[in-house]
Amino acid sequence: MPEAPVAPPANFPGPLTEWLTLQALVRLGKRLGEDFTYQSAIEGGRTEKGGLVIDFLFTNPPDLAINPQGLHFHYGLGAGKIASDKIARAVLAGLGITLIFIDEDDLTRDAVFYVKEALAYRDHSRLAKGF
Repeated sequence: MPEAPVAPPANFPGPLTEWLTLQALVRLGKRLGEDFTYQSAIEGGRTEKGGLVIDFLFTNPPDLAINPQGLHFHYGLGAGKIASDKIARAVLAGLGITLIFIDEDDLTRDAVFYVKEALAYRDHSRLAKGF
């Protein structure tokens, strides 16, 4: 049975979705700084046109990235935000990296399961289903 979500500590720089993903990665034996990085700038990050920031970029495996999707910020803000998430997936695909999205409601229901699925390159998100 999945554990109830625990709020991030006050000094954590991201939202609950990223905290839940990080905690699940650690529980699955992944090490921050060794197996993956947090908040990695790609193509100049947010300071360059066309750049982006990836929440979890992996070195083990080297061709995987995970972005948790908050329901309000990623789906509730409309077509522009959804398009930018699809563009991020395409940019990373061009670099040989598969971007997997994990929806907030899935993370709060069972973060370890959905992160394990993402590590196996399985995307259950609304975007993957053609939202």
